[in-house]
Amino acid sequence: MSLPPKPEVDKLKVCPHGGPNWAELEALGLTPEEVIDFSVSSNPFPPPPGIKGIFDTIVIDRYPDSESTELKQCLSEILGVAPDNILAGSGSMELIRLIATTYFGRGDSVLILEPTFGEYEVACQVVGAKIVKQWGKAEDCFALRMEEAVSIIRRRHPRGIFICNPNNPTGQYLSQSQVEMVLDSSRDSLLILDEAYIAFTAESWPSTDLISRGNVIILRSMTKDYALAGLRLGYAIASEEVIQNLRKVCPPWNVNVVAQKAGVIALKDTDYLQRCESEIRQAKQFLTDELGRLGFTVIPSKTNFFLVRVADATAFRTALLRHGIMVRDCTSFGLPRYVRIAPRTMTQCQKLITTLKALKDKGELGASIG
Repeated sequence: MSLPPKPEVDKLKVCPHGGPNWAELEALGLTPEEVIDFSVSSNPFPPPPGIKGIFDTIVIDRYPDSESTELKQCLSEILGVAPDNILAGSGSMELIRLIATTYFGRGDSVLILEPTFGEYEVACQVVGAKIVKQWGKAEDCFALRMEEAVSIIRRRHPRGIFICNPNNPTGQYLSQSQVEMVLDSSRDSLLILDEAYIAFTAESWPSTDLISRGNVIILRSMTKDYALAGLRLGYAIASEEVIQNLRKVCPPWNVNVVAQKAGVIALKDTDYLQRCESEIRQAKQFLTDELGRLGFTVIPSKTNFFLVRVADATAFRTALLRHGIMVRDCTSFGLPRYVRIAPRTMTQCQKLITTLKALKDKGELGASIG
């Protein structure tokens, strides 16, 4: 008999994500290169110029800088915070697990505003924390109900609060006053403000001043911003004390040398995000307009991705995947009648709409429109 894991891990359920499943594609006779992937909410354009030439400039027979010093210095200059207020991570996923390991334990309650990114719950379950959930309502476009959230916080006194802002998968975005309302009602709680999708969010507000409160961690994802999914790169912004605590638990050399260098090159291309944002905004507008004309209900979103109401998300995703197009089935978010779509290039967006029209004309899509 093999040695069983601890009870928290034994009961753990794997959190599904977007992106291609290689075995699924092989069964359909497809390769990843043949699929247009609208299921991942990252920048659809190539990374900044210069990143492909990294291997000509780096040394890979030595360990990387454990502190990611050059990367943190670049971030410091852009963000206007000290390097000691920044911790680089191998994607924001690593940082979420790191925060849970550092600050939460068995029996601690953690509030998660749902529907949202499933890895918050997984990270808390791994350390034995108790999950408290507040669900948004479809009739409100899944917007946070502030009075109810404040009531839960004051009644349950959670050790931690996860807020994805803008939220994945709904695209809802809390104002500064709403976030401050949460903080004012939870002075003894750690607020994790996940801003992985902030780069392409309309009318965003500067959140870094919040770290002066001492109980706030802001997460950002360079994977999403700069099309670096294969390299895994993100960072946390917090008070110096919080960063020091996270460093105690953080594995050494957690960000590889290629990712560190790519991050520096990306940050120095100061016009890159603006160039991409303009085209992404146009592609999003095209998609939402055309989907509306096809009879779909599109949920308003403040960021690049958005929800679309369908009759059966799993069937809808499967129908498109047979034609080499992938969208995000939101059943795993608790939304079995919604798919999430993130814009890609205009040519690819046009192919998505053309495919949907063809499926509808053939009668293969009628039952899928919500």
